[in-house]
Amino acid sequence: MSEVLADVVVVGAGPAGATTACWLADRGLSVALLEKSSFPRDKVCGDGLTPRATKQLLRLGIDVSEDAGWLHNRGLRVYGGRAEPFHIPWPELAEFPSFGLVRKRADFDELLANHAVGKGATLYQQANVNGAVIDDRSGRITGVTTKDGRTFRAPIVVAADGNSSPVAKAMGLLKNAKRPMGVACRTYFTSPRHDDDWMESWLELWDGKPGESDLLPGYGWIFGMGDGTCNVGLGTVASTATSQKLNYRDLLRRWLDNTPAEWGFSTDNQVGGIASAALPMAFNRKPAYTRGLVLVGDSGGMVSPFNGEGIPYAMEAGEAAAEAIARAHAEGVGTPAAEKALAGYPAQLADEWGGYFRLGQTFVKLIEHPQVMRLCTRHGLPRPVLMRFTIKLLAHLYDTREGDWMDRTIHSLTRMVPAA
Repeated sequence: MSEVLADVVVVGAGPAGATTACWLADRGLSVALLEKSSFPRDKVCGDGLTPRATKQLLRLGIDVSEDAGWLHNRGLRVYGGRAEPFHIPWPELAEFPSFGLVRKRADFDELLANHAVGKGATLYQQANVNGAVIDDRSGRITGVTTKDGRTFRAPIVVAADGNSSPVAKAMGLLKNAKRPMGVACRTYFTSPRHDDDWMESWLELWDGKPGESDLLPGYGWIFGMGDGTCNVGLGTVASTATSQKLNYRDLLRRWLDNTPAEWGFSTDNQVGGIASAALPMAFNRKPAYTRGLVLVGDSGGMVSPFNGEGIPYAMEAGEAAAEAIARAHAEGVGTPAAEKALAGYPAQLADEWGGYFRLGQTFVKLIEHPQVMRLCTRHGLPRPVLMRFTIKLLAHLYDTREGDWMDRTIHSLTRMVPAA
């Protein structure tokens, strides 16, 4: 059996883990970044990135130009309340760029992992973690073990290992079933709509003619990939993690069977199967730091209840975690000063997102009632000012300083409610 020593072990090389590793290595720490499979590998995702995620990529110094393989988008095309769609550009803000991006996760995740390696992290592929090394006296985690018999040791371990998070479980951190849980499923189709500079969202899913058939649960999306294919999927969310017992593949097929034939969303044009994944929301596993273990991304339920978006929060948390960990190393890991630095990480997340996630929980409870969702789409979408406000809220895109009245209103709302 081999043993690897590092300043920090990061379990999971998705956006959460790779971003954390980037910022840690940039601060001069030795980082072991563990990926359970090998790149390139796929993940269930819409492949669309809002300006919030774009900002994080720019902060990392990643070239997001179209020449570098990114498809840019201008905003949201929203279907709901009428036959014709609404086009809502991304807002022009001081704190966020005014464009979003599209890129397949298989490529996106590998690019981020390679960026971390370029900063100095060491990537270990086929490192499937199956256990935590825990000090019997202190109860602190001091490393992890893998199925092939390797041990990776560090005074601080980052769990960026997704919704199931075996590392968090090994430390006794379980999910809170009272927090919202979403499910998303998606597939790809060859389609003439592949070269699209709008991210498309469907707020009403009908299994026949709109207004004259059954309204299906959830929301849908169509994102052109720029490579001849579209990523097409749907998501649902419940206010608690109790199973909805829905057949997501059937829901997707029933919706797509009624889209225009010329779009090409038929089984003949389908590329690959239909895959699904859980979306853990609103800090459904806490605390984000305890006894040497730091949670980043899905492992800590860092997905927005408003729109099911997780990548920007994973990346923002990765930077915040790296800052706290670097300070802890400077103070001397295990000292009271270091523990205060690490405890500041979940406090920062609660301060920045806690109120917003709490509002999202209320939003989810409301839209679980189909009549509420229909009222919103029929009476809210046709009003441009209200729709711009709604998009700022749902996409978490507003200025926290010197913003317009919409920004100030949303920011005030997030400060008035208790943190999630």
